[in-house]
This record gives sequence, structure tokens and C-alpha cells, in this order.
Amino acid sequence: MSTGPIQTDAQAHLDQAIAETLDAARTAAQDKRHAKGFRTARENLYDLIDDGSFIEYGQLAVAAQRGRRDSASLRIDTAADGVITGTATVNAELITNSKSDVAVAIYDYSVLAGTQGFFHHQKLDRIFDLAERDHLPFVMYTEGGGGRPGDTDVKVSIAGLNSTSFSRWAGLTGKVPRVTVNNGYCFAGNAALFGAGDVRIATKSSSIGMAGPAMIEGGGLGVFHPNEIGPANTLCNAGAIDILAEDEAHATALAKCVLSYAQGDIISSGAPEQTALRSILPDNRRMAYDVRRVMTVLFDHQSVIELRPVYGRAVVTALARIDGHPVAVIASDCRHLGGAIDVDAARKAGDMMTLAKRWQLPIVSLVDTPGFMVGPDSEAMGAAKVMPELFNTAASVDTPWVGLFLRRGYGLGAMALVGGSFDFPTITASWPQGEFGGMGLEGAVRLGFKKELEAVPDGEARDALYEKLVAEMYEKGRATEAAAYLEIDMVIDPAESRQVILRGIQKR
Repeated sequence: MSTGPIQTDAQAHLDQAIAETLDAARTAAQDKRHAKGFRTARENLYDLIDDGSFIEYGQLAVAAQRGRRDSASLRIDTAADGVITGTATVNAELITNSKSDVAVAIYDYSVLAGTQGFFHHQKLDRIFDLAERDHLPFVMYTEGGGGRPGDTDVKVSIAGLNSTSFSRWAGLTGKVPRVTVNNGYCFAGNAALFGAGDVRIATKSSSIGMAGPAMIEGGGLGVFHPNEIGPANTLCNAGAIDILAEDEAHATALAKCVLSYAQGDIISSGAPEQTALRSILPDNRRMAYDVRRVMTVLFDHQSVIELRPVYGRAVVTALARIDGHPVAVIASDCRHLGGAIDVDAARKAGDMMTLAKRWQLPIVSLVDTPGFMVGPDSEAMGAAKVMPELFNTAASVDTPWVGLFLRRGYGLGAMALVGGSFDFPTITASWPQGEFGGMGLEGAVRLGFKKELEAVPDGEARDALYEKLVAEMYEKGRATEAAAYLEIDMVIDPAESRQVILRGIQKR
């Protein structure tokens, strides 16, 4: 008996079912997205992954609403139950070690506002399990409105709070790299997934909040437009967004680039002429400079991606490459608070140490700090808890660490930026401009020589004594003296920084 017609019918049925999940069959939804200046979920997916590499899981799922909708509208209006999940490769032509396999979950706002339903959570759990089992880095686009109350087919759940998606997503922490991307509205459960990522990228059009307008109004907290809840600029200032993107295309390009640092080495793009580092710092030791200029010369061409640039500004954190090798960078910015590490900067530096541990990235610290920010205002922000936590975090880092002092290295703050002790890094080096002490020179003179200064009449004579004492302490704290006492390993020609870092990140 021939089975040809049956097979043909089955294939045709499958082809139609697949087609109904794609943009070509969902033109109204596609047009609505484009009218807002946004892309569809599948447009973001195909821009992210390598051509032809996607294997989709759960593509034929629909919302658990068969009791209230007909099958035709379910297939079109609730395609894939609002989230596209699967595996693919990303950056396959870039990464030299061929570790380009990834897991992806792309929320589809055109399906029930990207809300999280019964089968939707099952799809997430399945792809999370695959990512953990196969050690796949994860990229997730999170646009959506949180939990969905309309899945009326579910008869075995009251509130669905036994969902395991959030705990499984959190369970991937430190096991696989996780990059989250958002555009548009992202509330409640979607925001929880976004915020739990290792690196969080959001577009300027994003509004991200742990509750949406309806929940806020229902709680008697007022009526707000979605754009008023967690706008991107507010979240950047609070440190809740790592990288701000112009739009979805830019965010996707950033996601691919950020992911590449977790994937491994690439062929080096080279670096600027290193002799420029010899004259990059100002001659006046009290004059500020932009450490980003140092980073641009020191690391490979166009390899520096800064995270959270407007938060905790006394410290710059970035991903970068040196000779193609990915590294995590923690650098002092003496243009803000003179480089003193305040509470926000301490949190930011600690988060970068944690990311380096999770992604197994060597750390390069570029230090020029007078130490921790002190005073009543700092203590009122919790300095006595937040700043010491840096030592706890650093102690758990098990990747190579190079500490490079560009200029000042004072007190506990300097120690914290190189792992808690100058002996902690694989290499602790200084440029010739380096200066060291238990606290900043100026403060040390005022404190340690208070009686001597007060014994001289106020005015030019006292100022002259003060400057003389500072100069004497500077001579005692020079980098060459610190090296002579073995408090640092070496003083180097700035032009040799790259080769010293390369040596340090290869072994521990």
C-alpha cells in the first residue's frame, strides 16, 4: 500500500504550521513593530546568529488558551507562545577556538505583549537545561510585560509561583556566560530575567521595571505611563544597565561583541605605537587625565568596551583584548573624586571582579587612586560594608591578575583594586611616575606633621614647609623605592606594558 499521499499531506501540514510562526505569515504584527521603528523578534534573531545555524526548540507551541481561542488564531496570534528558543552559533568566523555554540531566547512582544505563559516557561526551562548540560553561553532578549493571567487552560496551578524558570536561569550563574538585551517595555518577570544577566544591554527606548503600570496602579501607588517606569537613562545612572545602545541593531551588534569576550581569543587587531604611553600622563602629578586614553593605546585596536560609564565614575570597568586575548579591566579615573573609590565605584569594581570570575577572564587593574573615599557622607552610604566586600570578592577570583600602577597607589583602596594585597596579582608593576603610601601624601603630611606645621606661622612659611614635607614623602614613596623594598615586583618602561601584561595573564 502506498504511503506517498499520507507523507505528502503530513509534510504539507508541517510546512504550514512552521510558516505560521514566521514573519511572512504574521504581516500585521510585523507592520506594527516596524511602525514603531522596532524589529521583529526573528529579525533580531537572524541578525544575532550565524546564517543557517539556528535549531529551534518548541517552535509549534501556542498559548495555553485553547478553551477561549480557536486553533487558527492561536497559531498566528500566539506563535511559539511568545518566546523563540534554540541553539545556534555566533561569531563562528571570529573566534579562533571554535567555541561559537550558544543558546538563545528571544522574547516576541508581538505575541501577547511578550508575556510569560505556561508553555512559554516550559520552553525556557528546556533551553536553560540544554545550556547548562552543554555549557552554552546564553543570549536573551527580554522585551515583554511579565506574567500572563490569561492562560485559562491551566487547571493545575493557582498562581504559578512554583515556576522554575527564574531559579534555573539563576542557576546558570557562573556556569555559562549570560548576555541580556532589551528594547522597549520590560516589566516584572521579564525584568527579573534581564537584571539577572551577567552583562545587560538596553536600547534608549527601553523602560525596565520590576512592575508594570497595571501592577503599580493596582497597588495604589499611582498611575504612570510605561515610559515613566525605569527609563534607560535613569537605570544607567543607577548602574542597572551595563551598555546603552541606540537601537536594536546596535544592541545586537554589541551583544555579539560582548559575547566574543566570553567565547575566547581572536586574531589580534594590533595596537597603537606603545611609545606614546611614555608621555601620556601629565608632568604635574596633581593634574588629572583621562585613563581611557591610556586604555585606547594599551589594548588592541577598537577592543575596549566600557561597562556602566556613568555609574561609579571613579572607576572605569571594561572588556578589552591584548594580543587577541580577552581581559577584564578595572581602571582608576582620577577626573572623578581624584580617583578616590566611593561606594558606587566599589560596587562597580566588585561586580567586574565577579564577572571576570564567572567568565574566566584575566583581570588587568590600572591604578591611580588616593584610596577609599572617606568621611561621614561616605559612611552614611554604607562604606563600612561595601568597601570591605571588595576584599571578599577579590579573594574568590581564580584567574590571572595584573596590577599596573600608573601613578598613585595609596591605602586600602589601592590594595582593593589589585585583589586585596600587592602580593595578590601575578605581576604587580608600576610606571616610573608611581608613588605609594599608607595614605595620600598631602593627608599624611597634614596628619603626621601637624605639630611641626602649627609651630610655623600661617602663610608663606607654613606653605613652604608643607610643600617641602610633601616632596620628601614623595621621594620616599617613589615607585623605585617601593620596588627596592619589594612592595611591588617591578618598575617598567610604559612602552613595555603590553608585554608585561601578556606575561602576567598567561600564568598564575
